Amino acid sequence: MRKKIFAILHLIIILATIFSCIGKSDKGKTAKKDSAGSDKMQYIENPSGFVIRKGVNLSHWMSQTRDWSPKDKFITREDIKLIHSFGFDHVRIPIDEEELWYENGEVIKQSLEYVKSCLSWCSEFGLRAVIDLHILRSHHFNARNNEGKMTLWSDTVAQNNLMKLWENLSEYLRDYPNNMVAYEIMNEPVAPDHEQWNKLIDRAVKIIRQREPGRIIIIGSNMWQQPYTFPFLKVPENDRNIILSVHTYHPYFLTHYKAYWSAAKNYHGPVQYPGQCISDSAFEKYVDKTDEALMSRLDEEKARNVYNKDTLHSILQDAIDKSRELGLQLYCNEFGCLPSIPEETRLKYYEDITDIFRENCIAFANWDYKGDFRIVEWDRKNLENKEPNIKLIKILTR
Repeated sequence: MRKKIFAILHLIIILATIFSCIGKSDKGKTAKKDSAGSDKMQYIENPSGFVIRKGVNLSHWMSQTRDWSPKDKFITREDIKLIHSFGFDHVRIPIDEEELWYENGEVIKQSLEYVKSCLSWCSEFGLRAVIDLHILRSHHFNARNNEGKMTLWSDTVAQNNLMKLWENLSEYLRDYPNNMVAYEIMNEPVAPDHEQWNKLIDRAVKIIRQREPGRIIIIGSNMWQQPYTFPFLKVPENDRNIILSVHTYHPYFLTHYKAYWSAAKNYHGPVQYPGQCISDSAFEKYVDKTDEALMSRLDEEKARNVYNKDTLHSILQDAIDKSRELGLQLYCNEFGCLPSIPEETRLKYYEDITDIFRENCIAFANWDYKGDFRIVEWDRKNLENKEPNIKLIKILTR
């Protein structure tokens, strides 16, 4: 009997040793041995089981609507069914303050019903959903291009209002399962100082955690969630139900070629990828050197640099490092390329960027479903979907 007990104890010790060797090789990197014995990256998981890998943004529905839709036609049950059939596992739902709340803070009931209907369709087809507070009356990520205001950082009333919006959203959405719905505090903060955004993050997380301790909260870095600002990002410690969000649109003059809302619209020469985005000869021939807005954006976006897969990876490295340091999943929930460039070049960009995401276990959601960057074209006149871009969809969902 005694020998049996010792044998059992010995077996337990062996098993414990084996299991202790399986798991994280460091705080942010999960290692797994393949058949050849090499380390392979794994996706970082969260306690709430909100698992996402590949998704798409439902833009221009509850955000930046302009003349894109009547809401009841633009996103329907059939759209969610179609997205699921493509092989995506989640959607990101951008929502503007003015689309969901009146100026007095009262919720717009019809808009709330649209959101809830979409969440019910997601549940029906097994898609997860990210509720993204995209544009505030006091904060528009594209204010520098004369879209919306940018008063949030100096207006304490506006900051308090942001907290009230999340109190309100939590009240309406708290009953959805934690493994199905996540909250993104705010899209693309553009604070003059990184600490201003860090302080709002801390306040918003506390507001949500008081009501929903297990809800996944998605947090991006300052300055449009660009990778280079990730070293300055601060998130609450010991909260495993946080996902870090990064955006990337490099090389900008490729992905935003002739974008009507940007100074990029004033460049009419060729672009290329991989290679020097705007060649020296194209710069001399096609760039109006007296166009200050264009010259400034060309310089800011390093438009004459050489870009390839390695370059795109290096641009993301700060965000990857922060994710591994904190042991929190990284999620690129905005990237994309306009269809204004040759299709072969466009698909090559998508192949490279999504390869980088998969190789580094970064979840992603492309921008967007049927907006300017589209994977499905929207017929605004007849209010119906046209043919999907199957080649692009296959790259995104492989």
